[in-house]
Amino acid sequence: MSRIFWDTNLFIYLFEGISPLGKRVRKLRQGMLERGDQLLTSTLTLGEVLVKPLEQGEQGLVDRYEDAITRTSVMIPLDVKAARIYAALRSDRSLRAPDAIQLACAAAAGVDLFITNDARLQSKHVEGIQFIVSLDRAPL
Repeated sequence: MSRIFWDTNLFIYLFEGISPLGKRVRKLRQGMLERGDQLLTSTLTLGEVLVKPLEQGEQGLVDRYEDAITRTSVMIPLDVKAARIYAALRSDRSLRAPDAIQLACAAAAGVDLFITNDARLQSKHVEGIQFIVSLDRAPL
């Protein structure tokens, strides 16, 4: 069993589901379930995923997304440990604040794999995260 952290974009691809990226995320999730891998994400992910449905006044969609994420994922908060990691990561000015929060939460949780579709994050090395990979390189 591996502990796998999903960046926000994977959930968006999964929920929208119509693109090749959505199909890839579904395949990834199926493989994770078959292997018994644990899905982790941060509370920031939930906030980011809910922006568009809230803007559009789609409360039913808000409820479905929140239920899906909180029911299937271990939610990692930005706690004191993650905040310290975040502060260290932000010294790298190439990282945007939301990306640093995601990486900090994943590192604080000690994940095996961080999956994103943000090419800027793939070259980062963060203590507490064994591997950071793009969606197209994620093990299915």
